[in-house]
Amino acid sequence: MATSSIFTNVKITDPKKATAFINALDAAANAPREPKERKESHILTDHEEIRKLLSKRLK
Repeated sequence: MATSSIFTNVKITDPKKATAFINALDAAANAPREPKERKESHILTDHEEIRKLLSKRLK
């Protein structure tokens, strides 16, 4: 997430939508956080494997 989105002004004029927004913020703050799975990694040394990996990023 971009850090600039943290500082965005939110203007909600409908009271029902404001309540729903506050409830969503509360639910997100109180939700249990689970650790992410760690993926096994390895160092790429083969030039062809590196090219394949970088070509995927450019698409």
